[in-house]
Amino acid sequence: MRIVCIGGGPAGLYFAILMKKLNPAHQITVVERNKPYDTFGWGVVFSDATMDNMREWDPVTADAIQVAFNHWDDIELHFKGRTIRSGGHGFVGIGRKKMLNILQDRCVELGVELVFEKDVDSDLEYPDADLIIASDGINSKIRNRYNEVFKPDIVTRPNRYIWLGTNKLFDAFNFIFEKTEHGWFQAHIYKFDDTTTTFIVECPEHVWQAHGLDKADQQQSIEFCEKLFKDHLDGYPLMTNARHLRGSAWLNFQRVKCEQWHHFNGKSHVVLMGDAVHTAHFAIGSGTKLALEDAIDLTRLFKEEGDSADNIPAVLARYQEVRNIDVLRLQNAAWNAMEWFEVCDARYCDTLEPEQFMYSMLTRSQRISHENLRLRDANWLEGYERWLANKAGVPVAADQTPPPPMFTPFKLRGLTLANRVIMSPMAMYSAEDGLANDFHLVHFGSRALGGTGLLYTEMTCVSADARITPGCAGMYKPEHVNAWKRIVDFVHANSDAKMGIQLGHAGRKGATKLAWEGIDQPLESGAWELISASPLPYLPNSQVPREMNRADMDRVKEDFVRSTKMAAEAGFDILEFHCAHGYLLSSFLSPLTNQRKDEYGGSIENRARYPLEVFKAMRAVWPADKPMSVRLSCHDWFPGGNTADDAVAIARLFKEAGADIIDCSSGQVWKGEKPVYGRMFQTPFADRIRNEVGIPTIAVGAIFEADHVNSIIGAGRADLCAVARPHLADPAWTLHEAAKIEFKGQAWPKQYLSGRGQYETNLKRSYSAGK
Repeated sequence: MRIVCIGGGPAGLYFAILMKKLNPAHQITVVERNKPYDTFGWGVVFSDATMDNMREWDPVTADAIQVAFNHWDDIELHFKGRTIRSGGHGFVGIGRKKMLNILQDRCVELGVELVFEKDVDSDLEYPDADLIIASDGINSKIRNRYNEVFKPDIVTRPNRYIWLGTNKLFDAFNFIFEKTEHGWFQAHIYKFDDTTTTFIVECPEHVWQAHGLDKADQQQSIEFCEKLFKDHLDGYPLMTNARHLRGSAWLNFQRVKCEQWHHFNGKSHVVLMGDAVHTAHFAIGSGTKLALEDAIDLTRLFKEEGDSADNIPAVLARYQEVRNIDVLRLQNAAWNAMEWFEVCDARYCDTLEPEQFMYSMLTRSQRISHENLRLRDANWLEGYERWLANKAGVPVAADQTPPPPMFTPFKLRGLTLANRVIMSPMAMYSAEDGLANDFHLVHFGSRALGGTGLLYTEMTCVSADARITPGCAGMYKPEHVNAWKRIVDFVHANSDAKMGIQLGHAGRKGATKLAWEGIDQPLESGAWELISASPLPYLPNSQVPREMNRADMDRVKEDFVRSTKMAAEAGFDILEFHCAHGYLLSSFLSPLTNQRKDEYGGSIENRARYPLEVFKAMRAVWPADKPMSVRLSCHDWFPGGNTADDAVAIARLFKEAGADIIDCSSGQVWKGEKPVYGRMFQTPFADRIRNEVGIPTIAVGAIFEADHVNSIIGAGRADLCAVARPHLADPAWTLHEAAKIEFKGQAWPKQYLSGRGQYETNLKRSYSAGK
């Protein structure tokens, strides 16, 4: 084949090497706009795993890079006067110039033609090429030429950064945080050769502007950074290799993601590679990794399909399909890491202590979990677990094994939970006229014996016409109090678990069939009148609710107050006010469902006015030593609906009204919603509200193993974790997860002790068998 690589960065050079190795008969040219053996940039970093992958495909290049690279395992944090170090992370650092020189030398050795000082404006300059690799960087001219084909999605991020270097050598990947009168700066630092270190300085836009750096030239910016980080530079200057640039050297990162990766221009097949098709933020140092693995994967597919011109269309189709999965996975991790650094000024720097700040930073991408940290550096993690346990009021001696975060106690007002696991409120549709029965006793009793720290009832309705279905539980008749008290007393007498009641009103989502008869479908007979913030049905065939008037508001508020008193009489330990998922109070909070023109519609403050009225009335009659939580839909997942920004504002209002903790769910407000699902997908809402509003939070959504809970609690992203469906599948979920992570401190009911040993033995057998 005739192959032309436009752009002589890692992607183009490495692909040329691998394809020439695959078939020396290929005629391959790499065209680069810079001079021979000249490049810009400081060091690049990638993981040990990428290095292993390179060694498999071209040992000669890998060996040359290995001789030149710097390898380190440690990450070191400098924050609030403390230095914290963790090992086992496995990075490779090498000068960008040195790496490209190695790749260039290898190209020459294999017979690849290198053309320098040529700026290519169009792929049509090479009409004889069978395959054109457009590896011409983030501002790719080739991509831009075919924008309507490649459909790039380019997002400019808010933080400012400047890429510098220094001759001060650091022996670990260092992160330094310095506070100024206007906010926080951070430096990302790693050594890449025997004399030089990369030194990237980053800060939020408002901090950058407040210091006048938007008006500073390069030298003034360098002098500012030298002064800011002087305690860490030991007199060494900072350097730039971008002297050719005019004006400010501070940049905004651009995230690039293309819908289409390849195109036939009528003569040649064109495929994007490296930064031209995707970028990954330097917070996890994966831009070079992506470029090298692009080259590896495309070569591998040519090897599998056959490296002839006839196979190019099939190979490129497979390439995008297969490679896009790994790229999206890594881009998502890079996005998480990037966002962490973008928000740490407002969210973490002033709220987290250095120990927890370090844990949060290490797990920022969500690719590194609690147990993964244990594999990397067990001593550091054990020390952190000991510190966290001490913070939770459980002193652990140096010679004792500390509990993992999941099994530390948590206190709110007069309530103390034995661990951080909640069984989420989940509708059972099994009550009769609101009355809880033997099913509920067994349901809650078995989960209490299963080790969970707190059990929440399903949404318990404050009146008969507040129910979602005829089978929903209630707290509106005297006999309801005794039925619930029977369950609460059993839980208290037979376990360490606490019981919480969630009180709510279905509003526009009421009068529907039992879930297994048709979820959200209106009753065909026996329906009751519905009320809501505005007369908007949930589904096209749903009953249209009546817009609430003042009399309705007063009646419903009294219903909540009465139910709150009854819940206290029944002995519940905590009360949750349900303002989520499109039910009555949620319908006031969301602009999608609240179209009122009075003082209860419009601004966030107006939309929250009635829910706050009800909450305050409940708080006034709920025992002062018992906490109250509020469940919110923190994102409506629909244009025009509430977003995370709105959730922060609403949470702040409830905190001011006396809420003790916010239960952070999302969605189910508008039927056309499009949630972005994934592992722990709603935890960012809990993280943001906890650390920006300064109120404890509950994380919910796709949390299904101990490692998730430990990571969330350990990083301070939430204080409790609500687990739903896993509790339906396994009443003893908490006990079983403790056994899986070999935590011996979680007590089993004495009646079940003989089963504990067998369960743990079976786990060990399955692990040893590789299952």
